[in-house]
Amino acid sequence: MYEALNIFFLIFHSSLILFNLFGWIWKPSRKINLASLLLTGLSWFFLGIFYGVGYCPLTDWHYEVLNELGKTNLPSSYIQYLLDFFFNITVSQKTTDLWTMVLFFVALICSLYFNYFNEIIKRIK
Repeated sequence: MYEALNIFFLIFHSSLILFNLFGWIWKPSRKINLASLLLTGLSWFFLGIFYGVGYCPLTDWHYEVLNELGKTNLPSSYIQYLLDFFFNITVSQKTTDLWTMVLFFVALICSLYFNYFNEIIKRIK
């Protein structure tokens, strides 16, 4: 059961991260992408007030599964975990957190632009 949950979280959480980063590119997914980015930001910054900035329930749940599978000393960043798991790359927490935040805000700006500002500019012309 835990191994199946581990695979589920690896696929689902990784897919969600990729969707957050690139979902604004495909026009039909732009609104859902923006909603997903806003929910991610809400989790990181609102729930972060209570659990620490960058808090993600999916990370919490996946780490509980990994603990049940005997995995310990997991990094505080899920991105660090994915880099190590998929690519055997170790990056400092500071670097990972910085790039995670930069890429999140770049994706959010792109999503906002293509969802709203691009439409406003088209109407003005």
